[in-house]
Amino acid sequence: MRNEDWIECTVGDLLKLKNGFAFKSSNYKSDGIPVLRIGDIQDWSVDVENAKRIEENKAYDSHIVNQGDILIAMSGATTGKFGIYNSNGKAYQNQRVGNLIPHCDKYIIKNYIYFLLYSLKKDIELSAYGGAQPNISATKIETLKTKLFALPIQKAIVKKIETLFSSLDSGIADLKKAQDQLKIYRQAVLKKAFEDTKEFKPLKECGEWKGGGTPSRQVKEYWENGKIPWVSSRDVKTKEIHDTERHITEIAIPNSSTKWIEKDSLLFVMRSGILRRVFPIAIAKTKLCVNQDIQTVSLDENWNTEYVYWFLMGNESDIRHSCSKDGTTVESIDANSLKAYLVPSCSLKQQHQIVQEIESRLSVCDAVEKNIKDSLEKAKALRQSILKKAFDGDLLKDEEIAACKAHPDYEPASVLLEKIKSEKKK
Repeated sequence: MRNEDWIECTVGDLLKLKNGFAFKSSNYKSDGIPVLRIGDIQDWSVDVENAKRIEENKAYDSHIVNQGDILIAMSGATTGKFGIYNSNGKAYQNQRVGNLIPHCDKYIIKNYIYFLLYSLKKDIELSAYGGAQPNISATKIETLKTKLFALPIQKAIVKKIETLFSSLDSGIADLKKAQDQLKIYRQAVLKKAFEDTKEFKPLKECGEWKGGGTPSRQVKEYWENGKIPWVSSRDVKTKEIHDTERHITEIAIPNSSTKWIEKDSLLFVMRSGILRRVFPIAIAKTKLCVNQDIQTVSLDENWNTEYVYWFLMGNESDIRHSCSKDGTTVESIDANSLKAYLVPSCSLKQQHQIVQEIESRLSVCDAVEKNIKDSLEKAKALRQSILKKAFDGDLLKDEEIAACKAHPDYEPASVLLEKIKSEKKK
């Protein structure tokens, strides 16, 4: 590609990043105009279905979002995410939602802008500041270096990216379908494993139950240089817990409501937003402590811990629905209902055999799942590679560029940039 086909510039030469308005949550209604917040911006899209709404008001007209507008989350956990607003009808732009508005639609294609910004995603994220709650400034985004291509080349780049991404998306959809099928197979394995057992016992009769608590944050001696794993709901992500994010000291235990939990105890998350989707259960693989949102049971000698774990995991959806607390604003599991939940009872020898059969089958699932995750990561990397090639000027073949230059709309990129700057001044 020749120098006349592209020119270096800044993002600010091509567009303006417009900030949103601080709408008051007290003014939200059940219907009206959607208010797009940073949490509504997903990769490649904007979630309107779950957006808050507000009455239409001319005072907000300078913060209208129209179909095709490109939005960016400028703070919080989703900082740096882009999405295109593709819904019919207008919406309003909440604070810290940036609307990336081209200076002139006539000389620069919106989808070109979108892909260009996505190619700069890492640079944009690196420019964020603020630690745990990162923020992006409009100025930093607008000063990022990029390239502007001649208009017919912009169109050709967009068309080729969309073709390649369409093929990539099809492969990703197949991988995600395979993931869903694995989940169904896992549940079928667990259901089959326990279907021949005829006797049942309630969980409360299976061992010793304990809850937990949080040592005072005001007493640094309870936390500073702590060595004892202290489990909160965010630690219960895998089958086994060997360590945790936070630790407490031994002096914290007799001086708070937390307690020692024995190794091989089962841990249950009893209160957390995640209970809308799953019921987290884990096995303590070391002696530890838990907070007030966790219940534990140390099983007696008649039970194999993995046996009870796999049975409960196979029925976690039923437990969430049959043992949930009614009338609570925070999703919770009722402790008495959980303790009354029936577990199939059989000899330790049979329990051991059932666990071996389950883990033999699920180990195959784990290997397939790992391959799928690796493939999804490669697809993500390939997407970025396509974008990098596109804006390095290496995506189009020589014959494709020649066809672009033969187009009646073709003019050198430097001329195009001057026209855009002229429109910007207007």
